[in-house]
Amino acid sequence: MTNLKEQSILAWEKIQSARYILIITHINPDADTLSSALALSNFFAENGINHKVYNASKKISSNVDFLNRYDKIIYTLPKSYDLAISVDCGATSRFGFELQSGVDLINIDHHASNDNFGSVNIVDTNKASTAELVYDFLTFNNLNISKQTAQCIYSGIYDDSLAFSTPRCDENTFATAQNLIRLGVDAGDMALQLKRRDSLAKYRVLPKVLDSLELYQEGKIAIIHLESTWLKQTGATPNDCEVALDMILNIKIVDIAIFLRESKTHVRVSFRSKNGADVSVIANHFDGGGHIMAAGCTLYDTDIKNAKKILLEYIDVK
Repeated sequence: MTNLKEQSILAWEKIQSARYILIITHINPDADTLSSALALSNFFAENGINHKVYNASKKISSNVDFLNRYDKIIYTLPKSYDLAISVDCGATSRFGFELQSGVDLINIDHHASNDNFGSVNIVDTNKASTAELVYDFLTFNNLNISKQTAQCIYSGIYDDSLAFSTPRCDENTFATAQNLIRLGVDAGDMALQLKRRDSLAKYRVLPKVLDSLELYQEGKIAIIHLESTWLKQTGATPNDCEVALDMILNIKIVDIAIFLRESKTHVRVSFRSKNGADVSVIANHFDGGGHIMAAGCTLYDTDIKNAKKILLEYIDVK
């Protein structure tokens, strides 16, 4: 773990001297990467710091689309920038592009797979979310946190900690949440925005995904999948289906839950676990990454049927 205060102060020095900053969110973005980026974006906008929030995907769908400046996220890489900040990226491969040569990189992250690839590294694998590290960066530098910035930080913490239920939530996590509420965050409204705005399409596609459930190793491993045709039939997005993974992990006998999503050229794989099963080992083997209880990877040039076979063979050997 890096010295967070020293690295945060160094990061602020670099930010102040930069002319144009690129904030990088990871491919297939979740709420933590977007919330963390938007927290910085709101702070920068309020203080006249030139920047853009970038995502390498052509289009994203997220439950944090209510946050201020969400509509300012760009999907075309700027021609030039003199400082980059990556948020919630466990490896540079999660950027979805190659960083310009010679550009300093501030790396803010909480993944165990992070090897401190930045010029400055605000990395703590004990944190429940990257959003907490953004909060630490601001507080270590005695910087003002507005209500809008606080809302972004809170949403990242709430979502990535599964509503404050993951093992890495500690007294510091709750103290941070309490301070954010003092800054104007309405905890009830945030929960409503993050958890109570489902699309009708979600409830049309979820039965299809759940019906694909297959159990292995006496029920310890559960696998579900999403076919692209189901999205077309229902009008749903991949984001509508994410909850299915946690649903099958709730089955008492299941230790490892796996979700496969097909694309034209690859299969995206998400893992969740409980009872001490370490899914980061599986993800890392296939050039992915993540945490002990939540990880992911991508299998290229394959389909769902073969992806299941590949994963099960490795898990059985391991």
